[in-house]
Amino acid sequence: MANVDLTGSEMVIKALQDQGVEVVFGYPGGAVLPIYDEIFKQNKLRHILVRQEGGAVHAAEGYARSTGKVGCVLVTSGPGATNAVTGLLDAMLDSIPLVCLCGQVPTHLIGNDAFQEADTTGITRPCTKHNYLVKSVDDLPRILHEAFYVARTGRPGPVVIDLPKDVLMDVGAYIPPAKIKHKSYVPQVKPDAAAIKQAVKLLSKAKKPVIYAGGGVINSGPNASKLLTSFTQMTGFPITLTLMGLGAYPGSDDQFLGMLGMHGTYEANMAMHDCDVMLCVGARFDDRITGRLNAFSPNSKKIHIDIDPSSINKSVRIDLPVIGDVGYVLEDLIKAWKAAQVKPDDKALKSWWKQIQKWRDKDCLAYIKDDKVIKPQLAIQRLYELTKDRKDVFVTTEVGQHQMWAAQHFKFESPNHWMTSGGLGTMGYGLPAAMGVQIAHPDALVIDIAGESSILMNIQELGTIAQYRLPVKVFVLNNQYMGMVRQWQELLHGSRYSESYLEALPDFVKLAESFGGVGIRVTDPKDLDDAIRQMLETDNHVICEVAVAPEENCFPMIPSGCAHNEMIFGADVKTDEAISEDGMVLV
Repeated sequence: MANVDLTGSEMVIKALQDQGVEVVFGYPGGAVLPIYDEIFKQNKLRHILVRQEGGAVHAAEGYARSTGKVGCVLVTSGPGATNAVTGLLDAMLDSIPLVCLCGQVPTHLIGNDAFQEADTTGITRPCTKHNYLVKSVDDLPRILHEAFYVARTGRPGPVVIDLPKDVLMDVGAYIPPAKIKHKSYVPQVKPDAAAIKQAVKLLSKAKKPVIYAGGGVINSGPNASKLLTSFTQMTGFPITLTLMGLGAYPGSDDQFLGMLGMHGTYEANMAMHDCDVMLCVGARFDDRITGRLNAFSPNSKKIHIDIDPSSINKSVRIDLPVIGDVGYVLEDLIKAWKAAQVKPDDKALKSWWKQIQKWRDKDCLAYIKDDKVIKPQLAIQRLYELTKDRKDVFVTTEVGQHQMWAAQHFKFESPNHWMTSGGLGTMGYGLPAAMGVQIAHPDALVIDIAGESSILMNIQELGTIAQYRLPVKVFVLNNQYMGMVRQWQELLHGSRYSESYLEALPDFVKLAESFGGVGIRVTDPKDLDDAIRQMLETDNHVICEVAVAPEENCFPMIPSGCAHNEMIFGADVKTDEAISEDGMVLV
């Protein structure tokens, strides 16, 4: 079939359609008007007009994370591109596949400080998996198809294509994706058989094993989560998940120890500290997971499964690396385990579970109930209980205490239903991410669990939600503080609350109504369930503001620079340990 001559902007639309893109999140500007003109002429590709480019990227992240597809973003040059940078870095750190199309001034003006010019490739180089500056329309089809391949292959990530306006208007031959093959980037997906054999041998001899899994399991696809569940239940080993891995293993299963890390459960962190063999599956030993490195799991043999070779030995010394896609690796691991007819040391495993149960008995997520003020933990628990039997529930979060409480108290049974900003910790992520999830799943229940500070970072996206009639539910835990900032100031800076109290907050009920939505406010614990039910049963978009205890802290917590066995708890946790002067329990 002969190649067809198209303008650059026509090529962009054609390539997106050929790559299976159904939705683009964007905001127009002069440099990308040729593309918007082509969008106007067709009906296959849907464009969602956001209110700020940062919201476009977060929306594409929510879309990508909840579907497993590549999210697509379209922004203009200069400030359009720079506004997208935070979202690009967020996607980079959390391994979210995105393609971001950025407008650029004409090629002959690049470097002249032209109107709305920015060095987009230079600015985005450190915060993308790869980026391109297209200098000729003849290169455009190849670059467009390569970008999608790079974004979704190997460890996923964001890719930027910088598009000068003259390239968009030039005419060239369009090449379909079947004729494009990347010459150098071919990640290893199948594991080495010898490494699998060694892994089985190490795991079979474990006395205190633990499986530690992360977002790479979810990125590999739903089958990887099924395989992880099968292997975990086959072995009888305990499993813990990172913040980004929640949903990769059923949250209500007895073998699940809860989330790991700084605000993870006592049993998960202690199991990681005391284990003798650790199987890390699709995680990268982030500092919020490891705590103090020289005290991290000091007596264990570590097996690390990852598709990205650069993640191996990056932070933690590994005894056995297994390079490959998590799905393929787990499939081979299960086959090898069965073929070897491995039988774990039942006596040792029983003793290990007995120790884990002692840690569980501490009930590290306990908090003091109050019949006069709503505790934030209670708000999350009631939200979970009132939604857990619904068929399709997707949860996004902003960033802060509410994010950690959601991770602790909301159980996720399957992958792709939990969207949060992990590596970058981006305030303002949750609302536009929920918007992207709702676009992808129009009939699903989509809830953004938010704090009153973080929600204001991208509150303008309520305009997008109203325009496209998206029934997103925003569940705001309002404690009138930047909660996590205030907590650290209390614990580490002598309760000097420097600039963390918000003295001028909007009326969230009126704010919701001003965007054509429904506002609800609840202050009394006895009214909480009714408020949640009203939110869930409303067809429109809703802001449900829950006034919570202002100075409640998120525990347990591993303080910065401490090890897994150096956690602190609230004074309400059952313990025989010493209690410090400020009422916190020290392990």
